[in-house]
Amino acid sequence: MADKTKICLWFDGSAQDAARFYCDLLPDSRIDQVQTAPADYPGGKAGDVLTVEFTMAGRAYLALNGRKEAGFTDAFSVQVFCDTQAEIDRLWDAIIADGGAASQCGWCRDRWGLSWQILPHALTAAMSDPAPGVAQRVFGAMMGMIRIDVAAIEAARAG
Repeated sequence: MADKTKICLWFDGSAQDAARFYCDLLPDSRIDQVQTAPADYPGGKAGDVLTVEFTMAGRAYLALNGRKEAGFTDAFSVQVFCDTQAEIDRLWDAIIADGGAASQCGWCRDRWGLSWQILPHALTAAMSDPAPGVAQRVFGAMMGMIRIDVAAIEAARAG
């Protein structure tokens, strides 16, 4: 059955490059279809790549080469949940490379301006721990981090 919804991301001429980058980041990702514009449009010319349908980590996306005024805001982001520090580090380093930027609490932005939050499963588990004081300790530790440090999260959870 075809997906009923798909997330559409607007780019300024770099939709195909972005989609390739995103597909290289995570398993179960692929470029599904590239469509070119049949005529000139506000963001490009006939024959330019107009849309790139891709699957990232099993979820359907559409990258669109739209008009220059469109851009990303922090109101939309992609969260990636990781099992290991090595996975966090690999994704983090790739996303902030070539013009991306790091932020607080596991947030970062890629070179196209899309916001990501790279989180360990250990953080979500610790934040839901019902033991008294655990969530507060873990939250406090996370608030002092840029890239999430799994060992520090686990130490905060242990007390």
